[in-house]
Amino acid sequence: MGAGAAAGSRWRSRACSAAPAGSSCPTRSSPTSPSSTSTAASRTPPGTTPRRCSAGTGRFLQCRGPFAQRRHPLVDAIVVTEIQRCLEEGTEFQGDLLNFRKDGSPFMTSLQLKPIYGDDETITHYMGIQFFNDCNVDLGPLPGSMAKEVVRSIWITPDNTLRPSPTGKGNFCSEYSHLFQLSDEVLCQKILSRLSPRDIASVNSVCKRLYHMTKNDHLWRMVCQNAWGNDATRALENVAGTKSLAWGRLARELTTLEAVTWKKLTIGGSVEPSRCNFSACAVGNRVVLFGGEGVNAQPMNDTFVLDLSASKPEWRHVNVGLAPPGRWGHTLSCLNGSLLVLFGGCGGQGLLNDVFILDLDAKHPTWREIFGLTPPVPRSWHSSCTLDGSKLVVSGGCADSGVLLSDTHLLDVTMERPVWREIPAPWTPPSRLGHSLSVYDGRKILMFGGLAKSGPLRLRSGDVFTMDLSDAVPSWRCITGSGMPGACNPAGVGPPPRLDHVAVSLPGGRIMIFGGSVAGLHSASQLYLLDPTEEKPTWRILNVPGRPPRFAWGHSTCVMEGSKAIVLGGQTGEEWTLTEIHELSLASSLV
Repeated sequence: MGAGAAAGSRWRSRACSAAPAGSSCPTRSSPTSPSSTSTAASRTPPGTTPRRCSAGTGRFLQCRGPFAQRRHPLVDAIVVTEIQRCLEEGTEFQGDLLNFRKDGSPFMTSLQLKPIYGDDETITHYMGIQFFNDCNVDLGPLPGSMAKEVVRSIWITPDNTLRPSPTGKGNFCSEYSHLFQLSDEVLCQKILSRLSPRDIASVNSVCKRLYHMTKNDHLWRMVCQNAWGNDATRALENVAGTKSLAWGRLARELTTLEAVTWKKLTIGGSVEPSRCNFSACAVGNRVVLFGGEGVNAQPMNDTFVLDLSASKPEWRHVNVGLAPPGRWGHTLSCLNGSLLVLFGGCGGQGLLNDVFILDLDAKHPTWREIFGLTPPVPRSWHSSCTLDGSKLVVSGGCADSGVLLSDTHLLDVTMERPVWREIPAPWTPPSRLGHSLSVYDGRKILMFGGLAKSGPLRLRSGDVFTMDLSDAVPSWRCITGSGMPGACNPAGVGPPPRLDHVAVSLPGGRIMIFGGSVAGLHSASQLYLLDPTEEKPTWRILNVPGRPPRFAWGHSTCVMEGSKAIVLGGQTGEEWTLTEIHELSLASSLV
């Protein structure tokens, strides 16, 4: 029997053992003289389905060589799917499909299937006719060489062993879809890595092959990097330090927030003299504290560092050169790496609008003043954030004589001659102080809360505004607002109006709000979550286990790259206790 006849016999034996009705398949004596045989329905095992028949047919047609585990990329999966559909619906099929002999050489199969009906109008047989014609096709590398390439690939199972792509029962989808013709490496790098963490969690339930692929931490890191950005993934690695991150677990915990918990820590050292209204910022695993208001409203200008990665964390005073003038009500933000940027506040001579930069990792840390042209008016209790690791954004605050501000300014501190640029917006939110400014989704900023001007009054606010700084003409958009033009209130219970609160930017664009000055009996420790990227943003309440702090203020809380928030001290009268801190941990895999 020739190779074509042997192939035809193999196809027939599979069809006979799996078809729900009789099936026929010829052996090839010549291209123009096919022969056919028929199998009766009585020879078909009970409980079989057309899908199993099609799977058997497609299994033979897709394989190149006796040990092939996957359909050759040149086999038309649409034709195989059409065979399945015709068998399920009991209709005729006619088409051409690439086939292979035992030695792996190709030939083209012209196949025609026709259902045969019995007296009761049910299908009892399928008549099938095949023509085998030689063809010249560039098949690429042989299966053996392809296997060697796969072995060299990083896409291996968690136990570091190569696992062939599963086929057959439970994985019939791989028999029909073009997607499953791709190698594991191409699937991971070009397709799966572009999905969201939630989508990857759904994909792993499709079949065994995808299940094993989605257990790979290399894939999960690419998914996180694509969903959260390069800066966020690098920052999470910096927070982890020398620990190896389990990216799959981290993605799940930061997406579902299932591991969020409060912890209370006792630390050593001290911050003397005692103070309030200071500003804190996180640099990797370190907390930096600058300035504040001392006894008799004395502005402070000293710098302290708390290294939380140490076995016994303690406050340490940093001897810096050329310290800025003392101040309180200022902002302290982190730029790339170990750079800190300080802006504004209230000093001994009144309000300030100066800018200083400190490299915390320098051999001799020194505050360096940045003289930007056309600076904004001096202010305190404003809000600020950083973009692209080089740009400082300042919004609102309180000017001379208690006037509230509504302007927004941007400064690129890496320029040789920095120039302040006011962002002209067609409409601005009401003037305010004590609000928060958060970055999400690349270059978008979100403003929440504060003490806002409302006619002749100043009231706590629970409004949300967003702006996309990548737009040619950036403009404020009101997400929620009390009486704002075009405003709407999202579903869910939103946080009560507040100022000097904490805003945590999570990987993926969500914003978490808690703490601050809240009127009435509302708990300041209740956590609220908002995703401004949703079509209809919805406030959600998070019930977090552990012991939360009694007070949490925006100026004395710092966020460590979307993985945890550190709340410094607790207020007792006029004194601050900085030997106790509360940590809001978002992921157990970073603990």
